[in-house]
Amino acid sequence: MKFDPSRVETDKVYKLLSGSVVPRPIAWVSSVSNEGNLNLAPFSFFTVASRNPPMLCISVGPGVGERRGTVKDTLENIRETKEFVINISSTPLGNKVQQTSENYPSDVDEFTEAGLTPVSSDKVKPMRIKETPIQMECVENQIINLGTDHLIIGEMVMYHINKEFYQQDYKVNLERLRPLGRLANQFSEIKHLFKLPDDTLK
Repeated sequence: MKFDPSRVETDKVYKLLSGSVVPRPIAWVSSVSNEGNLNLAPFSFFTVASRNPPMLCISVGPGVGERRGTVKDTLENIRETKEFVINISSTPLGNKVQQTSENYPSDVDEFTEAGLTPVSSDKVKPMRIKETPIQMECVENQIINLGTDHLIIGEMVMYHINKEFYQQDYKVNLERLRPLGRLANQFSEIKHLFKLPDDTLK
């Protein structure tokens, strides 16, 4: 089978992409408006963009459901303040990640709705999520308009990791981290770790 994306509806192309590019890490992005309203939302179109300087990127689509046709609060807040935090969730926090993906009004604090603890960042105004193992403070480098979506590239200016998830020589303990991954409309926990080559693979 083959599909020409120019002849397929956008939501169907999205299903093909999100079911093929897997598993994807989740950026749990905290931001704040100029008025001081806290916002928290997960994004699975997320990766490292550069190592020097250290940069991360997330792709933010348009509003959905009741907020279809609007700009997501995360994008609007980053446009206003030029700052955000990428929090890395572990699997036990999965239900709270899902809860913050709901279409709340702009004045609703997702930290409160999900029962999460906001803590001050060192170099940016947006709060970090205390319960997450890792938090990365970012300042906007650029926002690129890609059709209906926007690619936000941010430079990491401070990195936080809970000491129980840190190994020697600047390595993260992935077994303890229990990273949460996105596969289409499902999620996964990576439990079986191995190195290549591996003679047991079939």
